[in-house]
Amino acid sequence: MMMMMISKIVIIVAFAYLYGIFEIFMSLWQKQKRNQDIVQSGDKASIWILSAFIAIGYLLSFSIGATRIGRIYHWDTFFAIGALLTIVGLIIRINSILTLKQHFTYTVTQIEHHQLIEAGFYKYIRHPGYLGQIIIFIEISISISNWLSILLMMIPVLSNRKYKMSYFLN
Repeated sequence: MMMMMISKIVIIVAFAYLYGIFEIFMSLWQKQKRNQDIVQSGDKASIWILSAFIAIGYLLSFSIGATRIGRIYHWDTFFAIGALLTIVGLIIRINSILTLKQHFTYTVTQIEHHQLIEAGFYKYIRHPGYLGQIIIFIEISISISNWLSILLMMIPVLSNRKYKMSYFLN
């Protein structure tokens, strides 16, 4: 039983690192592919703040997840829910990046001759990339099967998203 729990934790941590590598790769790829004239690029600090908040969320979530405090004892159920949410979150995140193509940026950016995108998930929600990313973070914390891990992961991530969304609206 303990060995199975350890193997699931290893899978969760490995996925978290692989997802981080995916986001770094996409950020670097996006910078190379941009071919528009950027009118204004602001809020460059939010990407670093988000990275710090995610690191804090991971640290707190994995630390409390390693203890029995807040443990929910249905590992298999929560692990399966987390795996399903991973697929949903990744589909939404990748689809939103591919829908925007060269318009996708990691910072708040105004591009000359900008067009409002209303295809794909953008028909239904203003920021589906954020939704996909939030679902992925929920998945990581749900998979740990600890309600405190969910809170400790989501509070820093949602705090940063709230900050970035207020920057968008101003």
